[in-house]
Amino acid sequence: MFDRHYKVWPEYAPRSLTVPETSVYTNLQITALRYPSKDAIVYYDSTMTYGELHSEVEALAGYLQHLGVARGERVLLYMQNSPQYVIAYYAILRADAVVVPVNPMNRTAELEHYLKDTGATVCICGQELFPQLSPLVGSEALKHAIVTAYSEYVRKETDLNLPAEVAMPAKSITQAGVHAWTDCLAAGHRPGPHLAEPEDYAVFPYSSGTTGAPKGCAHTHRSVMAPIVAGLVWLPSTSESVTLATLPFFHVTGMQTSMNSAIYNGGLMVLMTRWDRRVAAELIQRYKVTSWRNIVTMAIDLLADPDIANYDLSSLNSISGGGAAMPEAIGAKLKQLTGLDYIEGYGLSETMASTLINPRDKPKPQCLGVPIPNVDTRVVDLDTLKELEPGETGEIIISGPGVFKGYWNRPEETEAAFVQFDGKRFFRTGDLGYYDEDGYFFLVDRVKRMVNVSGYKVWPSEVESLMYRHPSIQEVCVISSPHPRRGETVKACVVLRADERENVSEQDIVDWCKSEMAAYKVPEIVEIVDELPKSPTGKLMWRALQEQEWAAKK
Repeated sequence: MFDRHYKVWPEYAPRSLTVPETSVYTNLQITALRYPSKDAIVYYDSTMTYGELHSEVEALAGYLQHLGVARGERVLLYMQNSPQYVIAYYAILRADAVVVPVNPMNRTAELEHYLKDTGATVCICGQELFPQLSPLVGSEALKHAIVTAYSEYVRKETDLNLPAEVAMPAKSITQAGVHAWTDCLAAGHRPGPHLAEPEDYAVFPYSSGTTGAPKGCAHTHRSVMAPIVAGLVWLPSTSESVTLATLPFFHVTGMQTSMNSAIYNGGLMVLMTRWDRRVAAELIQRYKVTSWRNIVTMAIDLLADPDIANYDLSSLNSISGGGAAMPEAIGAKLKQLTGLDYIEGYGLSETMASTLINPRDKPKPQCLGVPIPNVDTRVVDLDTLKELEPGETGEIIISGPGVFKGYWNRPEETEAAFVQFDGKRFFRTGDLGYYDEDGYFFLVDRVKRMVNVSGYKVWPSEVESLMYRHPSIQEVCVISSPHPRRGETVKACVVLRADERENVSEQDIVDWCKSEMAAYKVPEIVEIVDELPKSPTGKLMWRALQEQEWAAKK
């Protein structure tokens, strides 16, 4: 067991924790019994109590079972942050089914893959996203779509600036197989007994890799529960805590730190559907927010508001996040404004959020942190898997109760993702890093091919696969390019078919990509080239293009 970090271990935190032998849904059931009249959610000044939340979860779970959703079946959740997201997430679990969170920026072609891979027959969808889902209802395995408008939960007047999706009134959709959210809740169906156990599958967040197509990380109720409990011990929180939920719930960090942790504790979630720095500052001030989990770009944007000093942010006692390193200068400005250190952490879809977090009282800048309770983390040589010493760079491997069981329907990739070490099963993160003498871990590079766009992970092989649908593209190689604000952005080097070279421009390809894939995946830069570099065996030398791109822009 890695124990070098015990010298900086918080005095208040146990080194090992017992994970509850209950389902994730049970957290809500217990909290609703304890605090039925306590507010669970604030949504642009409209509120919902834990009793109301649990009642609507029961109603929707009953409707899902009425539609034929059975224990262990997968249900797509395609929605932005909203009360409906929380209700749908816990209703799926209450129905003993599996939540498949889908990035709301995904489009029809990407949704097709999720449906084929999971066999989902039901998708719960935000109204503004339904045009992307509509062509698939009745095709593939998808039989039913439950559609909701976020405005249905803005039930009182507010002076806050509402995003367009939230202001949009509910529309009637008459397409076969489509069910209105309000009708589902009003139908009066009651779910059967809750049967899910700790080892039942609970959530399949999708990750990706060198093979291109996103793959489901199969998490059980136990592996979702473990990081919730550990995170609440590491960064202490209570039923009186108020969390500003700006990170998307489809991503494991927002899901765990802003939604599931609050429900486990009985805390208050202050939800935002879209990031807006003025609204965020006003919500912190208005509802005395105590904790804010974010990505670096949000913190940078908040600090860039010339009026930020006019807001009362004194209620904050914890600001943390991950996805990309916090620049030291920005961290210093944030501390000057709030008096708080920015606590960085490290996690993956495969580990159900953070496994490394900086100690609250002893953080190091631009550092992943140290292993939290029950987590064993090592650094090993890429080739020999020999454990390395402090300061030596190798692959970070992780063992712990939050590590997933494997990739859904991909036994070979699952086998390749794990290694036995000291009699334990370790996940190979694909990230290169090292640890220092005090046991703090630092990220150096990535073994896996990935572009990190403001914390969003873009897998070049997936973007290439989508771009090959363009009739004029003969070859494409996607790499990262440095970006002053995002850190990295997506660039595509494209070889056109010989008969199309005079007809298609770089901007034409960018515009086509915007209609075919999530916005953060769209190549910001397209360069049309005559050929792409290849090895003697014909393998595309993407790394050579990558290094050339970064060297040219230094």
